Amino acid sequence: MGKANNLPGAAPAPKSLLAYHRQLAPSAAVKVSPLCLGGMGFGTAWEGSMGSCDKKTSFELMDYFYSQGGTFIDTAGNYQNGESEEIIGEWMATRGNREEMISNFGGNNKKSLAVSIETSLKRLQTSYIDLYYVHTWDFTTSIPELMHSLHNLVVAGKVLYLGISNTPAWVVAKANEYARQKGLTQFSVYQGHWSAAERDIERDVVPMCVDEGIALAPYGVLGMGYFRTSAQRAAEKEEERDGRKVPFVDKPQKTAMADALEKIAVARGTTITSIALAWARLKAPYVFPIVGGRKVEHLKSNIEALAIDLTDEEKEAIESAVPFHPGYPQEILGGPKGAMYPSDLWTTKRLGNFDWVSPPQAPKPHPL
Repeated sequence: MGKANNLPGAAPAPKSLLAYHRQLAPSAAVKVSPLCLGGMGFGTAWEGSMGSCDKKTSFELMDYFYSQGGTFIDTAGNYQNGESEEIIGEWMATRGNREEMISNFGGNNKKSLAVSIETSLKRLQTSYIDLYYVHTWDFTTSIPELMHSLHNLVVAGKVLYLGISNTPAWVVAKANEYARQKGLTQFSVYQGHWSAAERDIERDVVPMCVDEGIALAPYGVLGMGYFRTSAQRAAEKEEERDGRKVPFVDKPQKTAMADALEKIAVARGTTITSIALAWARLKAPYVFPIVGGRKVEHLKSNIEALAIDLTDEEKEAIESAVPFHPGYPQEILGGPKGAMYPSDLWTTKRLGNFDWVSPPQAPKPHPL
């Protein structure tokens, strides 16, 4: 039986031109509607000079503004001797849209972070979060805005450590360098998509993490449920039970990888997923794979995989099953397997004979 796709759908069609939101400024990444609704007239205190706009009328104005995509409302403490703020505050509380005003649909800006952390703390029923992730890079928030906002959360005691996910390596490196220069909290963990069948993260992100001392918490290590062998898929097809199908997740190379993993798993008397997990865990010094599943036995199998120490031959068999090309400039520096360390450079090898300090490695697995 197919599994429902729970990915977010496309953004709804704009109700009006007011719904085409814009970045407020280069240094302020928050998105707002292109028009700002002025709240100076909301109230009756200044009726003598400005006429009356009581609560009912003010609500009607804001309701329409909001219904058309408006999110930007201007007010001040002294407007209508405070009535303006009181009316706007009551309207947002009544409509339950406080977090949407000044547009909050995700992102990395100060507004989004402030709302996000408070929501998380309430839901978790805690006063602090151990590791707080910036979930995706939005290409609008400036690095200074992001790093100062995150650091403020740390100083306030609401967050202990910072992580980042689904973000280009150059952004993370630049952000951490800025944090070092300014004495701010740096990113300590990177969460990204990584498996033996999909190794794109190894081109730039993994080398950056190793160099920066950033841990990796990869998701998708177990193939997202699609490490199914050729035999399994043939049986499913014959029995007309193809299972769930998400084309951009279930890729042909996952079958080839499953076949390679199965050979090693059978020889070791373990499972395909255990071998996949062991491969990822040993790829860099600090790797903490994210595992899921809906059954206790799956979790037990994952835990048992921590004892597996793959041989160099087994690692080679896994990595040769689905070709991976590091690309430029890694291949021009180190050949088909790329380069991460001085010992990988073919040009250096031609200069003489050198003894290099061994790069850091993942801890050896403990036996069961």
